[in-house]
Amino acid sequence: MDIRPIKTEQDYSTALSRIEELWGANKETPEGDELDVLITLVEFYEMKNYPIAPPDPIDAIKFRMEQMGMTSADMVKYLGSQSRVSEILNRKRGLTLGMIRSLYKGLKIPAEILLA
Repeated sequence: MDIRPIKTEQDYSTALSRIEELWGANKETPEGDELDVLITLVEFYEMKNYPIAPPDPIDAIKFRMEQMGMTSADMVKYLGSQSRVSEILNRKRGLTLGMIRSLYKGLKIPAEILLA
């Protein structure tokens, strides 16, 4: 096992190819250990070089609503009146701290996404 830091796109490509070769290796083998280490290195390289921006707060709310089969009427208890819900979902009004707390507690949407 000759593992080195991933510093370039070529290193990254080589690591991905090796991961494909090792995929499915038993965890209690040298190949399984190599796979674990390479995956960790690739994840670090990707986080550093290809960061994923957090989702837009309104998109996150709409996604959670879809996941839970909720309508805008269901959001009244988190955001206020039906007109306020409409304004929020149509991006005409921002979220207040109270709304963010309510969405976090009630719908388990991470606060760091809602604060973005």
